[in-house]
Amino acid sequence: MVLVGYSGLFQLVALLPTGDPTTAEGVSLDKIKPVDWGWNNYADRKFEFVDHFLVAKIKSKKDKDALEFFKLLSLCHTVMVDNNDGDLVYQAASPDEGALVTAARNFGFVFLSRTQDTITISEMGHETTYEMLALLDFNSDRKRMSIILKFPDGRIRLYCKGADTVIYERLSPDTRHKDSTQEALNIFANDTLRTLCLCYKDISVSEFEAWSRRHKEAQVNMVDREAALDRVSEEIEKDLMLIGATAIEDKLQDGVPETIANLAKADIKIWVLTGDKKETAENIGFSCKLLTDDMQIHYGEDVNEKLRIRQDTRRNEPPSSFRPGKKKTLEPFFPGSGKNALIITGGWLNEILYEKKKKRRRLRLRRLGKRQSPSNPQDPMNDTEKEMRQLDFVDMACECEAVICCRVTPKQKANVVSLVKKYKKAVTLSIGDGANDVNMIKTADIGVGISGQEGMQAVMSSDYAFAQFRYLQRLLLVHGRWSYIRMCKFLRFFFFKNFAFTLVHFWYSFFSGYSSQVAYEDWFITLYNLAYSSLPVLLVGLLDQDVNDRLSLKVPRLYIPGQLGELFNFKKFFISLFHGIFVSLIIFFIPYGAFLQTMGQDGEAPSDYQSFAVVTASSLIFTVNLQISLDTSYWTFVTFFAVLGSIAIYFGIMFDIHSAGIHVIFPSVFTFTGAASNALRQPYLWLTIVLTVGISLLPVVCIQFLHKTIWPSIGDKVQRNRKKYEMQMEEEDKKKQPSAFQRGRASRRSAYAFSHTPGYANLISSGQSIRRRQTAHGGNTERRPSPRRRAENI
Repeated sequence: MVLVGYSGLFQLVALLPTGDPTTAEGVSLDKIKPVDWGWNNYADRKFEFVDHFLVAKIKSKKDKDALEFFKLLSLCHTVMVDNNDGDLVYQAASPDEGALVTAARNFGFVFLSRTQDTITISEMGHETTYEMLALLDFNSDRKRMSIILKFPDGRIRLYCKGADTVIYERLSPDTRHKDSTQEALNIFANDTLRTLCLCYKDISVSEFEAWSRRHKEAQVNMVDREAALDRVSEEIEKDLMLIGATAIEDKLQDGVPETIANLAKADIKIWVLTGDKKETAENIGFSCKLLTDDMQIHYGEDVNEKLRIRQDTRRNEPPSSFRPGKKKTLEPFFPGSGKNALIITGGWLNEILYEKKKKRRRLRLRRLGKRQSPSNPQDPMNDTEKEMRQLDFVDMACECEAVICCRVTPKQKANVVSLVKKYKKAVTLSIGDGANDVNMIKTADIGVGISGQEGMQAVMSSDYAFAQFRYLQRLLLVHGRWSYIRMCKFLRFFFFKNFAFTLVHFWYSFFSGYSSQVAYEDWFITLYNLAYSSLPVLLVGLLDQDVNDRLSLKVPRLYIPGQLGELFNFKKFFISLFHGIFVSLIIFFIPYGAFLQTMGQDGEAPSDYQSFAVVTASSLIFTVNLQISLDTSYWTFVTFFAVLGSIAIYFGIMFDIHSAGIHVIFPSVFTFTGAASNALRQPYLWLTIVLTVGISLLPVVCIQFLHKTIWPSIGDKVQRNRKKYEMQMEEEDKKKQPSAFQRGRASRRSAYAFSHTPGYANLISSGQSIRRRQTAHGGNTERRPSPRRRAENI
């Protein structure tokens, strides 16, 4: 389970005064020379633009609509500005707004400064100050913002920008450019760009004074102040005249669609948790191919109905059949084989998490001076029903191919992760780049932080950190899968080799009168795990790989066995146990039978205890090292050296500690003098060793052959067709040509392109946008506060 958040990298891609083309037909933008902004002293030199026709139209000052278009962009916003030695630095509540104001700045309409009551801009080189009469800020319900200005000549005008869905409802019947703007919006929709409609309205003095009185009354309203302000704003924001539309590309990082597609093929459930609005989240979902046209998208209303039906069904069933964690017996929420996606909002999620009810209850009890009790008898829905409703939501979400939770708070993100961990027992991975993602990253089993423009808070709280989202597929599908395979092989072989080693003592005890005498020489017991069998299994745990990295990315289905825990579980553990028991029986009883046949026969192979220990130990070393060779998929020079070197180390040390020289120096420690050279000089004992090792490995070879032939795994199939996949990858590399980023073709449009939080209207209107601070010389200097940057989700 992967839970992701996102924040876009915003870039202005088109500004269309209605009725005028922006680019010449049939001309490649790569061949057009960028516009030279030398005529504009305030221009941002990093702003690249190639439409010379539009720039010439603005400089000629003949198109009044185009001039009004950029004037609106420079005036209708909540951006704050700092002047650092003539360099204007804009600080906006959303990158969208900053991009639009920067665009107006380059086209000659430069936002210079603002106070509580005025806005100063430079209009094609002429500085003008406008009196700000009212500022109606954006919120998620209004989906627009407006500003009412008094011009130097006494005129009063309202400028408004917002979603096309709300602007078109408030247009005057006499407005122009309505059809041509709609055509432009449809073009932008096909490119999945974020759109805004711009409009204005001239207001008479008497009309404004009457409205201003009602607006001031709403501002001091003690009950439902926000709703009262929205109602008053509705009165003035009507009969608007359309000017044009803007489109902003919410640019994805390279490789995001491909990464999400590969993770989906690997059966990884991807949930997007974002603070952005629903339209924006859905738009990005289509752009990154998380949502596709063949998916059926379900919203909060559909979910409520399905949850209600499930709850009614449960009431008619015995309560014991619906305990959390018990296998469900109900029909799925989405029967059929079609693809489904779920899009819900933070407000709807509160009903599942019961956050609002808990908060209201705490406030009510605090007013009454009571403490909160563990349960509320007056609550019509008890704790069990709440848990079952949460379980139903998680079950429904897991049936979907994609889940998008929009307009959620950092706490809600962490709660969603907790729900998945609680009811699905799934391994969760959270990835984000902003401060809003810290709770989610810490709550998940694995936290991944992306270092970017949103600061380092997410990186400092994460388990893994990298620079781009597309690296996630390599982290999971390559390194994560390799690590899982290596660890499983390491554990299986570790248990096997120690069971095979230890149980020989158990069988020997039946023939030694339970005298606690060991079957091996003491130094062999000491060095077995340290020197004789450690290096091959260690290298498998570090270097082994069934397929290379390119094939791992080419076939994401290879990741599925790891999700299902097929490579190491209780079954695999007991297989290792019985394998170790079988090998220990072979290693003990075949040498035992061989020595039993030679006892008392002069001139035959020795039948003493020391020789038996040497033969048993040699058989064990050959068996475990050849067994790890059968399990190794990736052979290198180091791997060959580890296997052969471990066997060579065993014989080298054994002959040394059985030599007469070391016995003379330490007579009480090294008592097996000459045992190795005496035993291994006999062909009969070498035949015994070969027979023991062969019988130990033969069943393993047969079982592996049958598995790869009759019941091949996904990895076996890929290895068998390795050359075919490699040829396909070579053909894809040849066909792959560098191309510009192309947006998705889904017919979806983001209805508006604001921040998911209100702007700085309250800060500006309250007069706190400018404050005084003492300098070191005792004087006062103007200083605008640096607004807190919006920490969006990635």
